[in-house]
Amino acid sequence: MHRLLVSVPGVLLAVVCAACGDSSSTKQEGCGGGLSSCGAGCVNLQTDSQNCGICGQACSVGQSCQAGVCACAAGFTPCPAGCVDTMSDSSNCGTCDMACAGGQVCSQGTCSSTGCTDGLTQCGASCVDTNKSTLYCGNCFTQCQAGQTCTAGVCTGGTATGGAGGTTATGGATGTTGGVGPTTGGVGPMTGGTGPTTGGVGPTTGGVGGAGGSTGPTGGRTGRGGTTAAGGATGGGAPTGGAGGATGGGAPTGGNSGDTGGSTGTGGGQTANTLVTSASGAFWKTATWTEVTSNATVTVNDSSAAQTWEGFGAAFNEMGWNYLSTKALQDEAIQALFGRDGCNFAWGRIPIGASDYAMDRYTDDEVPSGSTDLNMESFSIDRDREKLIPYVKAAQAVKPDLRFWASPWTPPTWMKTGPYNPNTGPSHSNFDGGVMKSDDATLKAFAQYLIKWVQAFQGEGINVEIVSPQNEPNYQQNYPTCHWETSTFVTFVGKYFGPAITAAGLDIKIMDGTLSNPSGDADIGQSTLRDASAKPYIGSIGVQWGMSDASQVNALKNLAGGIPIWISETKCDGNMNSSGPAPNDFNYANSTWGYIKGAIQNGLTSYNAWNMVLDKNGLGIDDTRKWAQNTLIVADSGKLTLTPAYYVYRHFSQFVDPGAKVVSTSGGDAVAFKNPDGSLVAVVHSTSANNNYVVSIGGKNLQFAMPNGWATIKYTP
Repeated sequence: MHRLLVSVPGVLLAVVCAACGDSSSTKQEGCGGGLSSCGAGCVNLQTDSQNCGICGQACSVGQSCQAGVCACAAGFTPCPAGCVDTMSDSSNCGTCDMACAGGQVCSQGTCSSTGCTDGLTQCGASCVDTNKSTLYCGNCFTQCQAGQTCTAGVCTGGTATGGAGGTTATGGATGTTGGVGPTTGGVGPMTGGTGPTTGGVGPTTGGVGGAGGSTGPTGGRTGRGGTTAAGGATGGGAPTGGAGGATGGGAPTGGNSGDTGGSTGTGGGQTANTLVTSASGAFWKTATWTEVTSNATVTVNDSSAAQTWEGFGAAFNEMGWNYLSTKALQDEAIQALFGRDGCNFAWGRIPIGASDYAMDRYTDDEVPSGSTDLNMESFSIDRDREKLIPYVKAAQAVKPDLRFWASPWTPPTWMKTGPYNPNTGPSHSNFDGGVMKSDDATLKAFAQYLIKWVQAFQGEGINVEIVSPQNEPNYQQNYPTCHWETSTFVTFVGKYFGPAITAAGLDIKIMDGTLSNPSGDADIGQSTLRDASAKPYIGSIGVQWGMSDASQVNALKNLAGGIPIWISETKCDGNMNSSGPAPNDFNYANSTWGYIKGAIQNGLTSYNAWNMVLDKNGLGIDDTRKWAQNTLIVADSGKLTLTPAYYVYRHFSQFVDPGAKVVSTSGGDAVAFKNPDGSLVAVVHSTSANNNYVVSIGGKNLQFAMPNGWATIKYTP
C-alpha cells in the first residue's frame, strides 16, 4: 500500500491505494521516448489498446487505440450496438441495425438463405474468414484482444507481458477475485471469494490465465488458480483492487405482456437503496418508499443470521443455445441471465454429454456396439464445442466470475448393462436407462472419463469446481438416464473417482447427488455420507424434486456434518403427454416463490433453476413421455419473452450476493439476507395489493405500494 499526497490549488488530498503504480502513467527511467510506465512495463499510451490514454484503460473488442482514444478498428463500423463487422454481423448486416431474418446468415454484408460464400466459415449466423477475423480467429470460438490482429488463424500483436498472479488486496470495492483472464482462450481462474485482488493475469492469446490472487478481505469459498496460459502473451499490469463485476448492457425490466411475462427493456444499475416490484402485467417496476412510524407488515431481524448463501444458478443445455438463433438474441438473453442488471446468476450447471434438453443423444466417448474404450482413446469434446461451450463462454464474457458444476445424465453406453428403458419413440437407444456396471475396469474408466472431461473444459477456460457422478441415479426414463445401485455409487465415489481426482491434481469436489427419487436416491445420498472413504470427497449435496422435501433434507443434514446442501434443479410444472405450450404463467411464478422460499427456510445454501431458454412448447428429447417444461426465457418468432418465473429469480439473484447471510423475518411472506458489504435485502410476496405495506429493515420502517406479486428492498443502514 502507498499513501500519496496530491496537491491541488487550495487543497491537499491524501490518497491511499494498493500498488498505485499499476494505474499511473508517469515517464520514468528505463522507459524510452514516448513510452510511459504502466505496472511492470513500458507502453505507448497513444497506441496500446490495453492502456489507451491512461494505464489500465482497455479498449473493447473491435476497437483499437488511436491517438490515446479507443475507436473502431479497421474493418469495424460504429453502430449503436458498438463497433461491428457489417460484413458478417447478422444483426448489422451491410449497415447498422439491418438484422437478418431467422435462418439467414450474413455473408459479405448481405443476408443469405443459402449459406456462406465459398471460402467463408459459418459461425452462428455470421460468415467469416477464420484466417483473418479477429472475432473468430482460427475457429468459431476464439476472439482476439483489442489491438490484436488475426494472421493465419492465430491472434498476434499486443505490447505488454502477462502479469503474475495477484496478491491479497487491502481495499477496493468488492469484486471478482483472482483477476479476469483472457478474452481469447477462456476466462482466467477465480480464487472463489468476492474479495478484490491487486493482481490477476494479463490477457493472452491462448490457454487459460495464470494463477489468481489470494482471497480478498470479504472472504468467500475459496476456488482455485488456473493453469499457466499457453500461446503468445500480451497483457500488462494487473488490475488494482479487483473489478466490481461486469456491468453488462441494458438489463431487461420487462414490458407489459400479462401473465406470459414481458418484452425485454432497459434496466437501471445497482444502487445502495433500491425498491423494485413485480405484478401480473407490471413486471420489474422501480418504486419509492416513505419512512413511517406505523407498525411493520414484515420485520427483518438482521441480528439473527443463519446459513451462508452460495448463490443462484441455472443449467446450460444445447436446446437453449439453439433457440438463440442470432447474435442479437444471444446477447439479449445472456445479459438478462448473467448481467449485473439481470438475474446475475452466480453458478452455471453444465451437462456432461446429453441431457434431456440436448439436441439429441450423445456422450463424449461412444464406440461401436459391443466395444469398450477403457483407455479413453475415443474421448472428445468436439460435440460440446458446437453449442454447449459457446453458450458457456457467452455467459463468461458477461460474468467473468461465473462458477460451474457439472453432471452426466448417462455414462457412455458401453459402461451400462440392460435392461434399458422401454422407449417406444423413434429415438429408442441404450442411452435411455440401463444399469451402471460395477466391475473394476468400468469404474476406473468412468472416473477417467470424468477427469478428462474436467481437464478438457479447463483447456477451454471453463473451470468446473464440483462434479456429480450421476443426475438422479435411481431414476430411469425415456431420455439419457442410468440406474446406480447404492453400493456401486458409494464405492465409485470413495474408491475410484475421489482418488482419481487426487491423482490428477485437480482441485474439485464431488456432489452427493443429484438426488431426486426418495425411494432410491435417499439411500444413495445417506449411504455416501455414512461411508468413511466416500464422505471426505463430498463438497456439496444436491437435492431436487422429492428429495428437496424438508424430511429428506433433515435426514441428510444429520449426516452431512456441515456439508452444504443445494437445490440442484427446481421443480417444473406442466402436464405429462402434452405437446405444449409450457405453463410459463403467473401461477408457476407463485409456485417458484414457494420452492425458493422453502429451500432457504430448510437451510439450503444454493438454488438452481433448470432450463434458461426454450421455445414456447418446452419439449425435450423424450418422444415417449412428452412433457412441456417451464423456462426462464421463451424464444419465439425472433424475439424473447421473460417469463414471470424469471422475475421471481431476479428479485433474489440480482441483489443477493454470494457470501450473504440468511437472516430471519417475522410477519408477512418474506425472505431476507445480509450481504457481505452490510446491505440488507428483503424479498417479499403478497397475494393481494396493499398501498400501505411496511417493511422494517435496518432500523427504518419503509412504506410502499405492494402489488399482488413481489417486491425487493435493498437497503444499506
